[in-house]
Amino acid sequence: MTTRIITSGKRKRAVARAVTVEGIGKITLNKKPYETLQFFDRLKIEEPIRIAKNILGKINFDISVNARGGGEKGQIEASRIAISRAIVKFTGNKDVEKAFLDYDRNLLVADVRRKEAYKPGDSKARRKRQTSYR
Repeated sequence: MTTRIITSGKRKRAVARAVTVEGIGKITLNKKPYETLQFFDRLKIEEPIRIAKNILGKINFDISVNARGGGEKGQIEASRIAISRAIVKFTGNKDVEKAFLDYDRNLLVADVRRKEAYKPGDSKARRKRQTSYR
C-alpha cells in the first residue's frame, strides 16, 4: 500500500493543500510544474526542497499542491508551508524539522495576521471621520 499524506498551509485568504505520495521527486502547483513559476516565486517554493535535499540527500516522493483563494503571492506562501509540512510528515525526520525552523520559522508555522475589519461609519479599518469645530 502506498502511503499518502495530506497537509495544508494558509496565508491571508489563501489555502494550499499538499498531497504527498511515493515517487521520483516531482512537485506540482495547481497541476503545473513549479519550475514554470516566476523566478522569485520559484525560489520561495524551492527553499524547503533544497533544505530537505541537503539533509536527506534525495527526495523520493511526489508532492501535488492545490492552492485556492487569496492572491498569487499568498498562494505561493501557503504552498510553501504545505510543502514544508508534507516533507516533515512524510519523512518523519526531526533533523529536517529543526533545519526548517532554524532557517525560517514561517516554513512550518503559519502567519496568523489577517486584514482588520472596517469599523462602523468609517471608510477604512483605522481611519476616523474628519471633524470640523467651526
